[in-house]
Amino acid sequence: MRLPTPIINESRHLSSSPRSWISPISLTSKKKPDPPPESSISQVDLNPKPQFISHESAINLIKRERDPQRALDLFNKASQQKGFNHNSATYTVLLDNLLRHKKLNAVDAILRQMKHETCRFQEGLFLNLMRHFSRFELHDKVIEMFGLIQVVARVKPSLNAVSTCLNLLVDSKEVGLAKKLLLYGKKNLGLQPNTCIFNILVKHHCKSGDVDSAFKVVEEMKRSGLSYPNLITYSTLMECLFAQSRSKEAMELFEDMISKEGISPDPVTFNVMINGFCLGGEVERGKMIIEFMKKNGCNPNVYNYSALMNGFCKEGRAQEAKEVFDEVKETGLKLDTVGYTTLMNCFCRNGQIDEAVELLGEMKAFGCRADALTYNVILRGLCGEGRTEEALEMLGQWGCERVHLNKGSYRIILNALCKKGELEKAVEFLSLMSKKGVWPHHATWNELVVKLCGSGNAEMGIRVLTGFVGMGFKPEPESWRAVVESICKERKLLHVFEVLDSLVS
Repeated sequence: MRLPTPIINESRHLSSSPRSWISPISLTSKKKPDPPPESSISQVDLNPKPQFISHESAINLIKRERDPQRALDLFNKASQQKGFNHNSATYTVLLDNLLRHKKLNAVDAILRQMKHETCRFQEGLFLNLMRHFSRFELHDKVIEMFGLIQVVARVKPSLNAVSTCLNLLVDSKEVGLAKKLLLYGKKNLGLQPNTCIFNILVKHHCKSGDVDSAFKVVEEMKRSGLSYPNLITYSTLMECLFAQSRSKEAMELFEDMISKEGISPDPVTFNVMINGFCLGGEVERGKMIIEFMKKNGCNPNVYNYSALMNGFCKEGRAQEAKEVFDEVKETGLKLDTVGYTTLMNCFCRNGQIDEAVELLGEMKAFGCRADALTYNVILRGLCGEGRTEEALEMLGQWGCERVHLNKGSYRIILNALCKKGELEKAVEFLSLMSKKGVWPHHATWNELVVKLCGSGNAEMGIRVLTGFVGMGFKPEPESWRAVVESICKERKLLHVFEVLDSLVS
């Protein structure tokens, strides 16, 4: 019996294959090339024996392929080999490639084909699909992938599958679908909730700000006898209490967890407390938690120190933040990008730009990679102090070093030039941005047009305005008014009509 086939590669046909694959990615067929002219080359040279593609080779080739159509071609080529059958691993890597390129029709076609395959599929394949569809906010597809575990993998979904699906739905605030999943699990799978599932429900209520309902779930957990609250349960509840400025209750819960339940806290739990105190403006109590950890044999990690440093930075206490930073280095821990960026931002807000720039150099020297946010902190600090020339120099230097910047990096400097009234430089910089395919914020270029016209440079203002209109951007009425008034002041009425005609058209 011939199996239904989801993918036909319309650009390649191999008649020796028992299957014909159809690709929803290819929209047009390509004309077959003319046969090569006859030559004296031997038949052996013309048809060298193809190298056999193993499962491992197929996985590596598909994983590295950036073109989804070529990934399908590789998958099909492997399947056309005598004695070769795809397995769960090759299907997994192909589906992952297609989803990364958002080829959803192709994914649906592959899934239909999989229903007729005889190979054994692993549950993890469908968990991966759930995560992909959740990122695309296709929550119905998340549920559908859960259902395919029984249909395609032919196994009963595990509690891990239920927990994964439930967690994705709760994180996406799809409470209705989450409830349906639980009812389905209880009715059709004989699901008995474990601690992980209860914890997801606790998290859901905490994210909704309903801590009382979260505590009711904990009571139900204890009554069920099937599971019991663990460190994650208590950490989630404490985080919610801190978020509601109920630090006293959070500390009482912490003490109950240790004394009554016999559960020892870990650095993650302590981090909840440090963050909670720092966000509540009690950074000194956050510092006390670090000291408590040291005395009780729980060495603070880089995230604990970063949370405390962030607390000092939020209060503008750069010196104390630097002391924490130095302590981290003394303990032999390596701060991450977030830690360095946090301290740099604190320095910049305190007007200590040079210290921030020095810290950037130290960060690179220690092999910690700066990201666009880190560079933007420096640019914003320089521009905030009116040092736009230095910001421009740094931008050029980073460009030579092939530093990855984002749109915000360029917008920071353009905004600063407009604010300082350096309009000609702003227009020049705007030209540089356009070459890189980066466009300013809507409000910024409208403000630039108005300022150019107000400074007597109507011609340049018109050029900027018509340029953006030509690209499909819609100017503000204030920009139109500034252009027309500026031209009228110069008594160039014909030019006014020409501009109005072009704008209306």
